[in-house]
Amino acid sequence: MQTLRLGGKSQGKFSSFNIATHVNDDINAVDFNRGLLNQYLPSKPYWLNQTHSSDVVELPSPLLNADASFTKDKNIVCAVQTADCLPLLITNNDGTIVAAIHAGWRGLLNGVIENTLHKMNLPAHEILIWLGPAISQNHFEVGSEVKDSFCEKHDEAEKAFKSVSNQKWLADIYRLAKIRLHAYGVSQIYGASVTEDYCTFAHHKDYFSYRRDGETGRMASLIWIAS
Repeated sequence: MQTLRLGGKSQGKFSSFNIATHVNDDINAVDFNRGLLNQYLPSKPYWLNQTHSSDVVELPSPLLNADASFTKDKNIVCAVQTADCLPLLITNNDGTIVAAIHAGWRGLLNGVIENTLHKMNLPAHEILIWLGPAISQNHFEVGSEVKDSFCEKHDEAEKAFKSVSNQKWLADIYRLAKIRLHAYGVSQIYGASVTEDYCTFAHHKDYFSYRRDGETGRMASLIWIAS
C-alpha cells in the first residue's frame, strides 16, 4: 500500500494526509490521518525511527531504530515514511515474508537493501521488489563526493549520474537501487521507474517532497501478510 498527500486533516505545508509525527505538524491532525489509514490495515503499523541508516529490524519488536523492517508473521504491518527517498516493498513468490525499506542515498550507499535481503534469507530468484514514488534524476542534485562513493563500490554506478558542473551531479536513485538489486541476483523488480511519472519533487499535488519544500509531510509505504 502507498499513501499520497491527499485526503487528510493536516493544514498548510503538511496538507493534507501527513502521517509523520516528527515534522512539526499538529499532532492531533497526524493522529486523525493515521486513524484513517488504520481502517485499511489489519493492525497499527510499526513506525520506525528512521535515521538514514542501514539498520534492519525483524517485527514484532519494541526496538524500532532502523530504516527497514521485515516479518514472517501475519497481520504485522511493515511501514516506512518518505518524502523524496526511495521506498521499497519486498516479498517472496510464496508471500511468506515481507519487508519495507527506506532508502535515501546514505542508506543505499551503506547497504540497507543488502542488509535487509540478507536478514530475510531468501534465494534471489524468489524475491519480488516494488519501488515506490521518489525524487527523479532531473531534480536530485548531489556533490561529487556522493557520486565518487557510489562508483567506488560499483563501477556501473557511473551510469546513474549526469553532470551538472565539475562538482555537481544529478543522481538516479532508482538506477542506483537496481544496481544493488541486480548485484544481489534479484530480477523481479516492479513499480516506479526512472521517469518522472512518480517523481515526488515534480508532482506537488500527489506527493510530499523535502527537497522541494523543506518543511513538509511524509507519505507511507506499507506491506503485510494477510491472514
